[in-house]
Amino acid sequence: MSILLKEHVFVSELRPITAFGAAQPRLASFGLLEIRENSDLALASLALRFGTVEPTPFGLTLPRPGRWVEGQGVAALWTGPGQWMVEHEGRAELDFAAELKQVAPGCSVTEQTDGWVAFEIVSRAGSRSLETLLSKLVNLDPADLDPGRATRTGLEHMSCFVIRRGEAHVAVLGARSSAGSLWHALETAAKRLEEKVT
Repeated sequence: MSILLKEHVFVSELRPITAFGAAQPRLASFGLLEIRENSDLALASLALRFGTVEPTPFGLTLPRPGRWVEGQGVAALWTGPGQWMVEHEGRAELDFAAELKQVAPGCSVTEQTDGWVAFEIVSRAGSRSLETLLSKLVNLDPADLDPGRATRTGLEHMSCFVIRRGEAHVAVLGARSSAGSLWHALETAAKRLEEKVT
């Protein structure tokens, strides 16, 4: 006598999680500074192929070395000769690379969203406290990091991109696998700065 066993497979409802494995992005305030995990930011790398004309994806003129530019919900930073990282706010759960590929024909496009973590740092007191924080974290002269600038640098033992989005707004992009260490470095420096002010 043979027994036929029916296998029941239950697929739970899949929910996106942040780089920290949480349902909600991490957020913390330290005096005049706020640090927020930007889990809604979609990222894709774009590289020119030989003989390809430089595109203007989503109407965006791609930036020159050391620069970051933004348009309607989309932005880009230069990452190397003929290479850029393109950002799109609020598209992290969609196939942003496929969208970018459609508007950048002939270019190499690779999805990057799940490989990176983005932290937005905003100062409620203008640029001074933000620049003081940066001077404690990265080997960059804050005077050279005016709005619209972006550069790759080291932050403790990690490589990351630092983007000056505005006078009182900086973003730090790092490897998703280093999210905890990167947050700890930012949090520690922000706490020390807060203690110094109070």
